[in-house]
Amino acid sequence: MVETVVPHVGSARARRLPPQIAFWAVGLTYLVIMASSAAPSPLYPVFQQAWGFSSTILTVIFAVYAVALLLALLTVGSLSDHVGRKPILIGALVLLLISLILFIAADGVSGLIAARIVQGLAAGTATGALSAAVIDLQPSESAGPLVNSLAPSVGLATGALGAGLLVQLAPAPTVLVFALLIGATVLLVSVVAFVPETSAMRGVESRRHLAHLLLPRMSIPEAVRTPFLLIVPALIATWSLGGFHLSLGPSIVGSLFGIDNHIVGGFEIFALFFSGAVAAAVVRSRPARASMIYGAVVLSVGVALSLTSIAVGSVWLYFLGAVVAGAGWGSTFLGAMRTLGALVPAAERGSMFATTFVISYLAFSVPAVIGGVSVHAFGLESTALVYGAFVIVLALVSAVGFALASRRESAGLPDRGVRTATNGR
Repeated sequence: MVETVVPHVGSARARRLPPQIAFWAVGLTYLVIMASSAAPSPLYPVFQQAWGFSSTILTVIFAVYAVALLLALLTVGSLSDHVGRKPILIGALVLLLISLILFIAADGVSGLIAARIVQGLAAGTATGALSAAVIDLQPSESAGPLVNSLAPSVGLATGALGAGLLVQLAPAPTVLVFALLIGATVLLVSVVAFVPETSAMRGVESRRHLAHLLLPRMSIPEAVRTPFLLIVPALIATWSLGGFHLSLGPSIVGSLFGIDNHIVGGFEIFALFFSGAVAAAVVRSRPARASMIYGAVVLSVGVALSLTSIAVGSVWLYFLGAVVAGAGWGSTFLGAMRTLGALVPAAERGSMFATTFVISYLAFSVPAVIGGVSVHAFGLESTALVYGAFVIVLALVSAVGFALASRRESAGLPDRGVRTATNGR
């Protein structure tokens, strides 16, 4: 049965969007925020050529976004459980607008870093509230986890490909990309204002209580700790792979395969994340256990194909590897979100999803920064090979963990949390 959170009653009820339309509006907001985070990636080579910074600086520009996002997740990530989803979402969209304006105004590395920091704060502020609101408003048990899995992958895919097309084909892409995103964000602010509030609204009792809520924290409800530990290696594998493609993927296409075309660089990122979205849609009705196990194995196969392509110099095999790895990404991440969405009560969803994305974005950023430093020291090809091996190992650890949990379940040994997680009920 789907858990329903009743929106607060007020005089403005007539102005509120119907729950099903509100569900899709929140999902679209999630997609646009993720698209905005990927849009700068195809522009990095343009900025790098114009301002002459190194690959290490490039990954720093990428990483400050994730650090700011993590800071926001750790501090305000669970605040929507207390003050409401809507105030948090509207505040995050305003921050996103500021970041997009900063991108247009940037005239050097410091300007890019400032824009990425504000953009990270916006995404981190929104992520927990968005994920929780999607579950709160879901019209069916499978719809919420599916959107929570599709929105990041589709957003990252469309943001990267759209920016790549504009860089290659449109005038002034470093302005046009962000101007279009500004228009979309302004529209979303006006729509979110009419989304019904769904938070349990536990409230803030005092300034001291607010200060306590804003202390950096990670919270995992006791009932889901066992399945959550099984999910962590898969989260690290999927998001570290995504971070690598977003930060260094265009450079691999250009440097290792000698393709100087921004559309191809953007399409490489699109192939990874769009494949993930398609896979998530295809496996949405399968048990979470199967999605996690098979997804992790497929991800490993895809990364192995990509590594082989680098060794033999085949760009077509590289793209095939990205598509296969993306399918594994989508299936694995959907299994994780379905498990958590089913197990965590509404009053703790903001906090739980914030913690989930803290781990995800640590995996998204830290390995990518290490990779950027390694490129400078050991070269792009060696870095890609070691990085890929790291992802394969983690994905297989996750697959083995869930397979063992499944065997224990069939023997009647696991606790309720593991049974629920592995069956996806």
